Amino acid sequence: MTAEVLDGPIEALTFDLQGETFALEAGLVREVLDMLPETAVPGAPPFVGAVINFRGRVIPLVDLRLAFDMTAGMTTIDSRIVVIEYDLDGEPTLIGLRADKVHEVTSITLDTTEQAPRVGMSWRADFIRLLARRNGDLIVIPDLDQIFAARGRSAATVTPITAPQG
Repeated sequence: MTAEVLDGPIEALTFDLQGETFALEAGLVREVLDMLPETAVPGAPPFVGAVINFRGRVIPLVDLRLAFDMTAGMTTIDSRIVVIEYDLDGEPTLIGLRADKVHEVTSITLDTTEQAPRVGMSWRADFIRLLARRNGDLIVIPDLDQIFAARGRSAATVTPITAPQG
């Protein structure tokens, strides 16, 4: 979802992480779930430190707060898991994303967006695809490619073990 791609409005699911509003393209979202039991993954980076059972499939549970150097918050009555289908290494992959609160699907138009400033941000600018304004509030559209590459892409995929040739 780059500025060049936004030639028309996009539908985006908005959600909160520690009081900040974020948005993901609604087409990525498969389901919004209440919190589920988690299984910690020993040795995995905290960013993807657990998995959940989603409809009989084990999927990684990602905490975007950690990608943005926020503290991992406590689960509340409003906490949700946003299940997305995202292309990782050429394969559609189901991933759960923690959200402190999920809002609604809204339209974001090009005229309300801008690139993240390179200075003055408390977060890595390359983790932000775009910023959007709505009713005086700022909505952060994260760059999932950059986040997964930098913070644990390999932990979110399974690499098959092959027998040595020879």
